[in-house]
Amino acid sequence: MKDFSDYSLKAHNTFGMDVKCKRFVEFCSEDELRQVISTLADADRPLLVMGGGSNILFTKDFDGTVLHSAIRGRHATRMDGNVYLRCGSGEKWDDVVKLCVENGLYGAENLSFIPGDVGATAVQNIGAYGVEAKDLITKIEAIDIETGGKREFTNDECCYSYRWSKFKGEWKNRYVITYVTYKLSDMFVPRLEYGNILSELGKKGIKTPTVAQMRNVIIEIRKAKLPDPSVEGNAGSFFTNPIVDKNKYEQLVGKFGNVPHYAVDGGKVKIPAGWLIEQCGWKGKSLGKAGVHTRQALVLVNLGEAGGEDVLKLCEAVKSDVMDKFGIEIMPEVNII
Repeated sequence: MKDFSDYSLKAHNTFGMDVKCKRFVEFCSEDELRQVISTLADADRPLLVMGGGSNILFTKDFDGTVLHSAIRGRHATRMDGNVYLRCGSGEKWDDVVKLCVENGLYGAENLSFIPGDVGATAVQNIGAYGVEAKDLITKIEAIDIETGGKREFTNDECCYSYRWSKFKGEWKNRYVITYVTYKLSDMFVPRLEYGNILSELGKKGIKTPTVAQMRNVIIEIRKAKLPDPSVEGNAGSFFTNPIVDKNKYEQLVGKFGNVPHYAVDGGKVKIPAGWLIEQCGWKGKSLGKAGVHTRQALVLVNLGEAGGEDVLKLCEAVKSDVMDKFGIEIMPEVNII
C-alpha cells in the first residue's frame, strides 16, 4: 500500500493538470482498502475515488484524500456456454480487451483502446461503436466507505443508462469498486453497423473480419481521431451526445437540413455533440491555452500549461454557442473537480 501526503496528481490525470491532493492512498487488496477506511478521520475528507484519471478535469488542488485502486487479477469461469471474467478494478481496461481477443472471448472488442481502469467501466458505463459496458457487466463488488463492509451489485441494481450509473449519482464516493465481472461469449458476432468500421474494413478488402481484425481497425480509427494525452493533454470525449425527442429533432432538420443522428429507446434521438460543436465553428479553435481538437470537435485539449480553469472556460463557451445555435444543452462527460 502507498500512502503519501501533499502528493502531485499530474501523472494521474490525462489532462496533465499540475495539481496536488492532501493525501493519496493506493491499495492493492480489499483488506488494505478496509484498513485505510478504518483509519480515515475528518481531516482526511473529502474523499475522491480515482481510477486512471482519463475522465477527470482538476480545476484546483484537491483538499482531501484520493483513493486509488491497484487491485489486479483476472479469472475466467465458464458456465452455460458463456465465460464470466472477474477483473480487479485496478486492471487497465484495454489490457482486458486485448486478453479477451487473444483468448477467443467475444463481446468487448468494440470497446478497444478506451483508456482507464476496469473500475471506471462500471462507473461511467463506457461505450463505443454500438456496445456499452452495461452490455457485459454482470456483477460489481465494492467496499462501503462508511462501514468497510462488502457489497455485491447486479447489473440491474446499478440502473445503467447512457454514460451513467448510480455510482455517478447517489452512490458517488460511497463505494469503492474492487472487482467487476463481465459476461463474454464463445461465439464471435461482429458489430459493424456503427461509425466507420465497415468503410475502414472495406479499404483493407475485409468483408468478414476476425475479432483481431475488428480490434485493430477500431484502434486505428480511435488513434486517427483522438490525440495522444502524452502530447496534448485531454480526457477523450469531453461531452456526452445529447438525446432529444423526435419533435425537437424534426425542428432541427427543418432548420438545418440533414442532421446526423442515432435512434434510441422511447422514440428519442441521439445527436453527435461533436457535430454540433463543429457547426458552431469551434473545431480546431482555441481559447487561451485550451483548444478544441483539430480532428475531433468532441475533444478539448491542453495546448500547453493550461490550467483546469482554462479548459472549463472553453467548455462553457462551447456549451453557450451550441445552446444559442441549436437550443440544445450539451453536458460534460468528464468529472470536473
